[in-house]
Amino acid sequence: MSKFAHNSTKAMHEKLLKFIESGYHFNTDEVERLKLYFEPVEFPKNTIIEAEGDIPKYLYYIVSGYLRLFHFDELGNEITTHINCPPGFFTSYFNFINQTKSGENVECITACELLRITKENLDKLTSECPAMKDFSISVFQESITYNENRSKELSTLNAEQRYVKLIKNYPGIIQNVPIQYIASFLGMKPESLSRIRRKLIN
Repeated sequence: MSKFAHNSTKAMHEKLLKFIESGYHFNTDEVERLKLYFEPVEFPKNTIIEAEGDIPKYLYYIVSGYLRLFHFDELGNEITTHINCPPGFFTSYFNFINQTKSGENVECITACELLRITKENLDKLTSECPAMKDFSISVFQESITYNENRSKELSTLNAEQRYVKLIKNYPGIIQNVPIQYIASFLGMKPESLSRIRRKLIN
């Protein structure tokens, strides 16, 4: 490994540790195990890193970049169901945990720096590190809560309210994610989102 690659890997692991250790304590041995099991990878934009019809291989920690989950409807249209706002973890959670075939694709919207871990190694890590077990449970609980809140918002907020809430909470998404993905994520057509944006600007 080159000095540059080593420094890059070190910086990526440090970001993961800072994220995790904000609420959980890891001793030196546990930190080294975490570094061992989380593999650093980089992907260019528009790369599908987990394909529908396959069992998700990895849970990803996003160091930088934007990812989305999407599938195709019966007419062949892309439906974006989740867009990340870094930092955080990302995968098709239910299928990863249960090791079942996913109906969705995981795609890099932008160039991405990621740390990834297999289900087998995650199981090893959580069995060897009590703090990691507690942290993993909290991550998946947050995923469930997120999906519940998203379903509620889609049914109770109108299109403009959904957009305003998104850009208030995640302003960086507008500069990094194409409008057609944002529109699909919010449950509307791109032209409808364009009208809403023009109205808010004026």
